[in-house]
Amino acid sequence: QVHLVESGGGLVQPGGSLRLSCSDSGSAVGTWPMGWYRQAPGKQREFVARIFVDGTINITDSVRGRFTISREYGKNTVYLQMYSLKLEDTADYFCNLRRTITDWRGQQTADAWGQGTTVTVSS
Repeated sequence: QVHLVESGGGLVQPGGSLRLSCSDSGSAVGTWPMGWYRQAPGKQREFVARIFVDGTINITDSVRGRFTISREYGKNTVYLQMYSLKLEDTADYFCNLRRTITDWRGQQTADAWGQGTTVTVSS
């Protein structure tokens, strides 16, 4: 069973920085793409960034240039480096591990999620 644990959230002023981390303390088999999503109060959960096994990344436009995602190669451990934080970055941030599996329906993806860590940007 995959068990993702995040850390690094907290309270920060606008323009400040935080570093989030996430690792699998469970029993995931193999190395998989990992990423970050966030959910602001009263809003839908949205994609932030994803990093693949080979190190390539995908990142949403709203944080590009301010956030970076990285991982430890060959590990299911991921980081989100956040700079120049804005009020609208306030949200619960969730770590994601996406596996490709085959079941009776054919090839599917399966998402595992962490419990979330809260980032509050406030003056």
